[in-house]
Amino acid sequence: MNTQAPSLAPRAADQPAAAPARRRQLALLSALIAFDNTEAGVASVMFPMLRTALALPVSALGVLVAVSRIAGMVAGPLWLLALRRVSRRTLLALCAGFWGVWTAAAGLAQDFWQLLLLFTVGAAGIAGAGPLVNGLLVDLFDDRSRGRAAGALYGTAALITALAGPLLGQLTRVHDGWRYGFLASGALQILIGVLVLLFLRDPGVGAAEPRLGRAPAAAPGRAGTRRLLAVPTLRVLLLQRLTNGQFVLQVSGVVLLVDGFGYSNALAATVVLPASLAYLLGTYAGGLLSDRLHRRHPRTGRLVLLQAALLAYGVLAYPASQIAWHHIAVHAALFSVLAFLQGVNPGINRPLVAAVTAPELRNAAFALMLSTELVCTAWTSLALGYLADALGIRAAFLWLLVVLVLANGLLASLFHRTYHRDAAALQAELDRRRAEHR
Repeated sequence: MNTQAPSLAPRAADQPAAAPARRRQLALLSALIAFDNTEAGVASVMFPMLRTALALPVSALGVLVAVSRIAGMVAGPLWLLALRRVSRRTLLALCAGFWGVWTAAAGLAQDFWQLLLLFTVGAAGIAGAGPLVNGLLVDLFDDRSRGRAAGALYGTAALITALAGPLLGQLTRVHDGWRYGFLASGALQILIGVLVLLFLRDPGVGAAEPRLGRAPAAAPGRAGTRRLLAVPTLRVLLLQRLTNGQFVLQVSGVVLLVDGFGYSNALAATVVLPASLAYLLGTYAGGLLSDRLHRRHPRTGRLVLLQAALLAYGVLAYPASQIAWHHIAVHAALFSVLAFLQGVNPGINRPLVAAVTAPELRNAAFALMLSTELVCTAWTSLALGYLADALGIRAAFLWLLVVLVLANGLLASLFHRTYHRDAAALQAELDRRRAEHR
């Protein structure tokens, strides 16, 4: 009788794709995220120009962002229902690519209500991409390298965004430049849809887990949602993402510089490039540090890094949003430091989700997390617009950026009570499946 313990090393057939192939897939997914983000970039960077063209109040940006994010919150999980009939690649090409016709159409809007409708429909399609991209990411890379992979994914996307930022800024010098911005954004999305169909290769659900049988991706129905919400770490994560004030600066930072500190739209838009590059560095550095700390301190490494980044962000957000430095370079430097700290997040929270969620539920888990982020972006954008009208834009940033992020950093302490227990429970479940799969 053979009493030797079975090896958990991945068999050749079960291993994820080779490193060069994975890097190519990661580069394609990064371009997809970046091209989809150009829609939101046009709205935020060029809003002062758009506001003048359509005679809108400051609160209109909050309404535009909030309604589109709420639509995305609803549509994101619904897109996953189509996985019962089509592949992840086909679905991704549709919602993140060819759906860009709606973004392009937003450039033809004649009034705010047309813009709101078209922008919202476009955002509803883009919302389907996030869960699919993150699900593919954790199927391409195992737990030891997911932090670096997530950092590379969002870092490369940030680099592309950084290159696009100055172009958007220059469009503010062109009559109706915001229209050209939406048209170009839609064209890029359609292009990425074609590239996804031609070059994306799906590794399969659970491919990065050694010696684990493949499982179909579960749609976020009632049963799947109940299973996810039964995980305490996920409940804490959803609460933490719902109250993350960092989205305020990301959406309305240029508006703060124009209305709060008196810079021109074109000059204020110049902060996008250094901030995007800093976010790029933050994602790479955060991913590497996340994996290293996780290997040395699997119980607390990623959690401590997340909390430290949040608290540091909250402290530095005060001089960035409340003090008039009278030189755009100082504001750009402070915005860049904040962008670096925000860039640390993807390399932590994506691996956290994968570490406590069964492989077949990870697409649904990311859909739930990203929908919660959209809700946060929606309510903070609405609150910012109305607080800015009532108290002034700097006071609005004080409450929604400085105070809220500091509170969010304290809230992250709850992860220390739940994460290790939930991760251990998942590993026990995966070990049971491996034993059955032998």
